Amino acid sequence: MSDSARGALLKHFRWIEGHADVWAIFRDATALRHVVAGLVEPFRNSDLTAICGIESRGFLLGGAAAVELGVGFVPVRKREGLFPGDKITAAADPDYRQQSHTLRVQRSSLGSRDRVLLVDDWIETGNQALTARQLVEQCGSTWVGCSVLVDQLRDDRRSALGTVMSLVRADELPVWTG
Repeated sequence: MSDSARGALLKHFRWIEGHADVWAIFRDATALRHVVAGLVEPFRNSDLTAICGIESRGFLLGGAAAVELGVGFVPVRKREGLFPGDKITAAADPDYRQQSHTLRVQRSSLGSRDRVLLVDDWIETGNQALTARQLVEQCGSTWVGCSVLVDQLRDDRRSALGTVMSLVRADELPVWTG
């Protein structure tokens, strides 16, 4: 990943009341441009046809990454919210907050010729990413991997996701001082 993308993330990252906050990146157009370019750079020559992103920051980062690469965007929605048409659904194992989400993809959004990359802000347990992979593969598409801002994934989970690229590892972030 590029130094400018990594630098932009670290410059705009902050802790608020013990919670990681990356929203400031979206307010700075230059930072956002660097971050998005950094997320897609390792996959630029992967013959991708689509980027998928999990609601909500995955929508923003994934949509921007799709534009950067000139490919389509496929939303992965959580249980709530309008999402017309025939859908494929799967329940994810609990996330880092012990919440379990049902993820959904419109069946018509992917097919057997698609090569798909997941773009998101943070990966910790990998449960939602694994469920997104399951949905992509149920559509007959090829899963290429994940590109995220922050990687906190345990090594024993990484192999199930294939290629996982990140701008930073969680242990490289500034320490929350409370």
